[in-house]
Amino acid sequence: MKLRFLPVVSAGAVLTGAIAAAVAAPGAAQNNPLRVGLVAVNGAADDFLGAVEISITNTGRKAVRLPKWQLPSDEFDARLFDISYAGKPVAYEGALVKRGLPSAEDFAILQPGETYRRTIDLSAGYDLSRTGQYVVRFNAPLQHASTSDRAMLRQNNGLPMSAQSVPLSLWVDGLDQLGGSKVAAAAKKPIGPTAVVNGVNYVGCTTSRISAAGQAVVSARGYSENAKGYLNGGSVGPRYTSWFGAYADSRYATARQHFVAIDQAMDQNSGQITINCGCSSSAYAYVYPNQPYQIYVCNAFWNAPQTGTDSKAGTLIHEMSHFTVVAGTDDHAYGQGAAQNLAATNPNAALDNADNHEYFAENTPYQN
Repeated sequence: MKLRFLPVVSAGAVLTGAIAAAVAAPGAAQNNPLRVGLVAVNGAADDFLGAVEISITNTGRKAVRLPKWQLPSDEFDARLFDISYAGKPVAYEGALVKRGLPSAEDFAILQPGETYRRTIDLSAGYDLSRTGQYVVRFNAPLQHASTSDRAMLRQNNGLPMSAQSVPLSLWVDGLDQLGGSKVAAAAKKPIGPTAVVNGVNYVGCTTSRISAAGQAVVSARGYSENAKGYLNGGSVGPRYTSWFGAYADSRYATARQHFVAIDQAMDQNSGQITINCGCSSSAYAYVYPNQPYQIYVCNAFWNAPQTGTDSKAGTLIHEMSHFTVVAGTDDHAYGQGAAQNLAATNPNAALDNADNHEYFAENTPYQN
């Protein structure tokens, strides 16, 4: 794939944007010391493979501490870029991960004046196969980020600020023009040896883990059926408003359709759902949104309760909502407090947040 980069400003200039609020609040960005730069990586014609250089600089007088997953890397385990083609969002093909509270080793520290710099191949995580004009912006929510005096990088409404660059415009000579095929990014990751037990496919799971995950699937089906029934009944009690915010006809219809799709996906019983036990990270689970219905479960999943807040069953609801063919949710905020605040301040974002779907389904503590 060959790309020609056309910066919005003069050729070769670095595009710099302040760390801006995920939802604009007056003066909120002025207090954030971080600045983000985004520039195309130039080279010989054959070397244009969608690479951009990201720089994040601490311009303040205090160190900044932020989770490593909020920094760009080659892993593509979070949707950190907004990319559009002809005005429409480009499909993200990396992983979406359910995370718990970060531990000390999960944080990176930027000292005053320090710059984190990384070159990223966007085509490894996004579908850049079509020829035409693309617009790219770095956009990472900064949940749990703080300065060395323990001041959180939050807006006045409590939502985390987000690291945003100025948009970069670039022209792509895509595979549709060159006659190639995007095998590496489009091909599904191999599933490997499998075992279908009670209609669910398992990869790399011990007998005890198959049993535990199987019980979680049954409980998740109960959750999705209950959530669907609540919404189909037209209920608008504290349960709804806590997780999806103020009522609006269009938003309620979206929530209802999401759970119709989640319930239908969870009810599949002929090996379509795959539980992959090969993950050993500290996260709960992750999926590739364009690869239904394989769910990679990780260490926190096995330590979670069967049902209730951040449970095994709820994690499966969370992950199922990520699949593009189901609800296509993202991870804007993690945890009950952050999800409730998101619902109160930005209901549209709550409807796009996987944790809000999980907590609505778990309904713990119980609400009408």
